[in-house]
Amino acid sequence: MDLTALFSLEGRVALVTGGSRGIGRMITEGLLAQGATVYITARKEEACRATATELSQQYGEGRCVALPCDVSTTAGIAALLDAFREHEDHLDILVNNAGAAWGADFDEFPESGWDKVMDLNVKAPFFLTQAARTLLLAGRERSGHLAKVINIASIDGLSLNPLETYSYHASKAGVVHLTKRLAVRLAPEGIVVSAIAPGAFASSMNKEARDEEEATAAQIPSGRIGRDEDMAAAAVYLASDAGDYVVGSTLTVDGGVNIAR
Repeated sequence: MDLTALFSLEGRVALVTGGSRGIGRMITEGLLAQGATVYITARKEEACRATATELSQQYGEGRCVALPCDVSTTAGIAALLDAFREHEDHLDILVNNAGAAWGADFDEFPESGWDKVMDLNVKAPFFLTQAARTLLLAGRERSGHLAKVINIASIDGLSLNPLETYSYHASKAGVVHLTKRLAVRLAPEGIVVSAIAPGAFASSMNKEARDEEEATAAQIPSGRIGRDEDMAAAAVYLASDAGDYVVGSTLTVDGGVNIAR
């Protein structure tokens, strides 16, 4: 049994939405470390290009490529894949990570806060996977490895936190079930769909973990917030041959929060 080969991503091509920072960047670094070439998207062009430049300097020239784009609309998704096809004719790994959150009192929760979150967290993963299917099939044919789609859910899609983040809770629960539905549809074609449900990782989406690490860690059974390596390792597992038999499942990476709260 060659575990090194099992977890290797050498020669594979990945696309990570929201890859310039936070969990997306953690995943991007993990894929790069295992040998993949990674294309990252983000709405903010400067940040996207800066991250790609920095990671290419670290992992090898041209290994991380910026494709600034807004994937919350089907037009944005089409533009992203047009730009991607200028570089590649196949895709091995798609990570649907880009996301948004919104919190407001029940009586004041706005339609805009509902639509923004649902469009990016649920609509985008579906329509990007749909649009990228031919590229994923080409990757499967070219490499002989199963193509992979990894959706980023959240433990808030599995259980409740105390905050009134209605659209976020609903969207991430939707991602968990969308993952199952997509997995059943695409597995016979050689495309494996799975998901990760992160807990507390320091990011702009989780300011408590970022700014109040000690207080946040005290609420976690493992006694700490998530590290970059925790998220990178989970993504590498699912993206590599090691995760080939994990179909439609959501991998919870949270230090035990979901089962304890």
